[in-house]
Amino acid sequence: MSLTRINEQHWYRTAAKADGITLIDEPWIKPFYRCNIWHVQGSGRGMVVDFGLGAIPLRQQVALLSQRDLLAVASHTHFDHIGAAHEFDCCHVHRAEADILNSPDNTRTLAAQFLSDDMFEALPPEPYSHERYRITAPQMVCPLEDGEILDLGNRQWEVIHTPGHSPGGIALWEAATQTLISGDLIYDGPLIEDLWHSDLTDYAASMRRLRELPVRTVHGGHFPSFSGQHLKQLIDDWLRQHDL
Repeated sequence: MSLTRINEQHWYRTAAKADGITLIDEPWIKPFYRCNIWHVQGSGRGMVVDFGLGAIPLRQQVALLSQRDLLAVASHTHFDHIGAAHEFDCCHVHRAEADILNSPDNTRTLAAQFLSDDMFEALPPEPYSHERYRITAPQMVCPLEDGEILDLGNRQWEVIHTPGHSPGGIALWEAATQTLISGDLIYDGPLIEDLWHSDLTDYAASMRRLRELPVRTVHGGHFPSFSGQHLKQLIDDWLRQHDL
């Protein structure tokens, strides 16, 4: 049975969270595959973390992202997180995956492995098709380093390199609000740790690093946000299950 096509005006939705953070997502993609796009408002500029599938123009449909000066950050370079990265003047990503973002083919970004009707409750409008799906590289890719501070004016976010799910995965940490944007290393759902460039030893080290942070709130790459206490439980369970 063929899937319904959704009007592009209804493709995205937004939900305000605490501390000036807004969730943007694509409700017609099934939860396991649905990327969380995070917008953080600062006094000097806003920041957007991850960009979804990119089948529908993101900035054109989400008014919150129409502001000119936005810091664009990719948590990693899997297709469900970088589809609309090219809509921003410069996209920041950890240097270990800068080459993928500069030349995002469907194999290295996993689109060839995962993109199918199985991902969707309904499809983007025509002419979208899985077969023609390609990610456009951003005009400029700006490499990030571990420990770098992303300054939004009144807010500072620290880049934490969290390899494991992918070599250049990052989390972003705001100490003032004890908020962690964790990417795909950890979220409250089934984790993916067996991809072509995943590494369990790195995964365990990254988990332990995040466990040491005094986290109050976690905004993951998929599924709903959760507490710092639950983060510690998830990490402990993962380490125990993997005997790492």
